[in-house]
Amino acid sequence: MEQYEPDQLSPARLAAVRRSLRNGRASLSRRSLLRASTGGALALGGLGTLSACGIPAAKNTAGVSSEDHSAKEKQINFSNWTEYMDVDDSEKRHPTLDAFAERTGIKVKYTEDINDNVEFFGKLKPQLAAGQDTGRDLICVTDWLAARLIRFGWVQKLDASNLPHAYANLSQQFRTPDWDPGRAYSYPWTGIPTVIAYNKKALDGVEVTSISDMLDNPKLKGRVAFLSEMRDSIGMTLLDLGKDPAKFTDDDFDAAIARLQKAVDKGQIRRFTGNDYTSDLTKGDLAACVAWAGDVVQLKADSPDIDFVIPDSGYMISSDNLLVPNKARHKSNAERLIDYYYEPGPAAELAAYINYVCPVDGVKAELAKIDKSAADNPLIIPDAAMAASSHAFRSLSAKEETAYEEKFAKLTGA
Repeated sequence: MEQYEPDQLSPARLAAVRRSLRNGRASLSRRSLLRASTGGALALGGLGTLSACGIPAAKNTAGVSSEDHSAKEKQINFSNWTEYMDVDDSEKRHPTLDAFAERTGIKVKYTEDINDNVEFFGKLKPQLAAGQDTGRDLICVTDWLAARLIRFGWVQKLDASNLPHAYANLSQQFRTPDWDPGRAYSYPWTGIPTVIAYNKKALDGVEVTSISDMLDNPKLKGRVAFLSEMRDSIGMTLLDLGKDPAKFTDDDFDAAIARLQKAVDKGQIRRFTGNDYTSDLTKGDLAACVAWAGDVVQLKADSPDIDFVIPDSGYMISSDNLLVPNKARHKSNAERLIDYYYEPGPAAELAAYINYVCPVDGVKAELAKIDKSAADNPLIIPDAAMAASSHAFRSLSAKEETAYEEKFAKLTGA
């Protein structure tokens, strides 16, 4: 078990955090981002909690639980991202959570208090490091943070006997991340593909089917964009170079940086963006860009000019994941809720609302009853070929992350 040490952010990593807060996936909620013209900055107060000041030394807390009060206390405290749960027309009730409560008698206190992984980690870290209850039974965080929590021993191993649907229905695409092989500690809430999006009108007949097309075609000079998230842009470039993002070396990373730097130097890349690429792509200021699939689903629904392509080299995928923190009071209740969302019915209702990749096998028929276009959309329900084309960015050590973020910050001018 890796020993926890308080994070000391290098200038490059601090810049990466600010970049994510300012205009990355963290900057806007999953649906409101398409109603905004620019990314709004979040307060950086959470950054201060990443320093060593006031954080107690870590205890040997691997897999620590308090007494499970699930049988007597029919409740769950669930922390999630904003706009990441189905709502009814009044936007005040969550139908799937209500149905779970009615079926089980377990009341879910659902809190949308995750705006950013780093900020949320700062909230939990003092209690987790001290072996204390965070007040949460279930949390949803992105894969790199899930990996960190597992390494530090700050989340509990799940009881497979409480997860029959999850065990049976988890898509093969998500079964064996290098940071939690076999999903002993986590289950994905949703998958987040990174693809190439384009504006057909702005392309005006120019073909874009690969990262090389974006980087090399002079007709696209100044009209392409890459993401300000390092794992997405570097991962897609590694794939284009014939490298595996799950196994790359330092030299491979440097080759990807050099490939992008060449395009920056000649003005091929307009800029590195967060969610704000959606406005530029719709207007035609961008002809093509590296994009998150959830955005593309919504953009396609609003504009006939927007479409996407999966390069022959493949595409990147990450995930947001459900975990039970140490000392959670209602572990088995939380496991029942995880398992509930791996039943095809509830999974379909959720997928119809959030429009990201559903990690549940067997959901397509149920989703078709709600929204046939969503069921037929490979960005929500990937077919076997598309699932096989997905690649995850490998876990990084603290040393690697610092070095890679420094290089990426220099590339993007952050």
